[in-house]
Amino acid sequence: MGRNYKIEVEGVTKEYPEGTQIIDVAKEFQKDDEFPIILSVYNNYLKELTHPLTEDGRIEFLNTSNKDARKAYRRSVVLMLQKAVYDIYQDFAYDVHVMRSIDNGYFCHLVKKNSPDDIELIPVTEEFVKQVEDRMRELVAEDCPIEKVVMKSREARHLFHNMQMYEKELLLKYRTSSNINIYKMGECYDYFYGFMAPSCGYLANFEVVKFYEGLVLLFPERFTGEIKPFNPSLKYCRQLQYATEWSQTIGIDTVGALNEKIVSGTGRDMVLICEALFEKNVGDIARKIYENRSKKFIMIAGPSSSGKTTFSHKLSTQLKGLGLKPHPIPLDDYYVDRDKIPLDEFGEKDFECVEGIDIEQFNKDMLALLNGERVLLPTFNFKTGKREYNDKYLQLEDDDVLVIEGIHGLNDKLSHSLPKESKYKIYISALTPLAIDEHNPLSMADCRLIRRIVRDSRTRGTSAEGTLAMWDSVRRGETKNIFKFQEEADFIINSALLYELSVLKVYALPQLYAVDHRSEQYAEAKRLIKLLDYFMPLPSDDIPNTSILREFIGGGAYLV
Repeated sequence: MGRNYKIEVEGVTKEYPEGTQIIDVAKEFQKDDEFPIILSVYNNYLKELTHPLTEDGRIEFLNTSNKDARKAYRRSVVLMLQKAVYDIYQDFAYDVHVMRSIDNGYFCHLVKKNSPDDIELIPVTEEFVKQVEDRMRELVAEDCPIEKVVMKSREARHLFHNMQMYEKELLLKYRTSSNINIYKMGECYDYFYGFMAPSCGYLANFEVVKFYEGLVLLFPERFTGEIKPFNPSLKYCRQLQYATEWSQTIGIDTVGALNEKIVSGTGRDMVLICEALFEKNVGDIARKIYENRSKKFIMIAGPSSSGKTTFSHKLSTQLKGLGLKPHPIPLDDYYVDRDKIPLDEFGEKDFECVEGIDIEQFNKDMLALLNGERVLLPTFNFKTGKREYNDKYLQLEDDDVLVIEGIHGLNDKLSHSLPKESKYKIYISALTPLAIDEHNPLSMADCRLIRRIVRDSRTRGTSAEGTLAMWDSVRRGETKNIFKFQEEADFIINSALLYELSVLKVYALPQLYAVDHRSEQYAEAKRLIKLLDYFMPLPSDDIPNTSILREFIGGGAYLV
């Protein structure tokens, strides 16, 4: 006779017989008017709903308002999209490649794979998009199961070769684990770096729309569950397309291809090529500023760990080379005193809201500088939490420009009194074109998070656990204060370096492994460890001291 397990859920403890799956318990607690339960936390470990009960303990259920469950939801819908395309063509040569995240969805290409070196892009039609979405809706109605299959890595590589998933085959070439978890939906097998939903019946909320030559798979909003109308920043999309085409040109568009370069001994050349491209892009911006002398205020904004500070220094160096005289002005120096910072909806100080800046004083000082006056500028003392004035005077001449860096740089509310023609707006972010494989895009937010974990540990003594704990708040601030102003930028610059996670891995892993398994941040730390496991390590010796990556790993020429 099997034993019973005592399981606590939402303060209620019940006994369940051996052989019970978590999904059986979840059905008791799923309410009709709530988002679907997708995952669980079983004794502080993330578990899929198909996982059996194995010990007494506590279970917390996660629906799509939770970030881990949302990731599982997206991965599962991607597998359903693959299945729909296969059902239409009945041929594994036809596939969707998930290229990148755009707005609230994934931009995908329809491709035909004639060989590993001959992949043909097939422009999609509105008719095809409707056909795909209709088939996906049928799979939801059929509640098609998503099955987990444990397989030897060698066998998985052979399987994916036969299914013509060549990027996945290459990725698994560098996996050290002997066994891996493969997910199956009908005839379609795939490998995802994370948990999945149990079946298509959980995946009813999505839309498919045509966009340029491909399609976009749209996902529900976190807290409303609604599908927002697709409204991407076209400037952002063009910059991503440029980065993608460039990475394909040099043959490094997936993690597997990156690993091949490192193993072949050409890692140093790759580093220098990436650095050369970034220097060229910074130089292009400097030249445009030089050619338009009416632009006195260079406003730089971007999300956390995008490299704003190093970029402002690099741009200043380029401007000096053209004969201009740049002066850095951090917006942080215009913070209101810490005790006057507004509170957010959670009752906590909102350091990232624009009202945390003394807008009127900033405009008064900038307008006076524009009018040729001599101005005493402030410095913010982060130890005392107060603004100070320490004999920092400035007066602009013909060749002087102000390089103003901060998260609100593109928001006209910040610089409302300055003439539009006097401002040059630059948006910077780490827009990595690298994909893990055909169906797993590399999260740009993850790249920035790993940058920040490394930098916070080095410069602020903050543990990975501490950085992970604040990341959701940082992301909310970015959505509220930064992303919506992307289209206002005169120029978008990409600070992502194709090789960076291979370098950051060496610095980040010890920090992530230090997160205790009892911590609320343990699941996220474990996920990032698994992500970094795909990357071959790359030494930092050949990284120039002017590289934007030095802002995070140290050893840079700029004092940041």
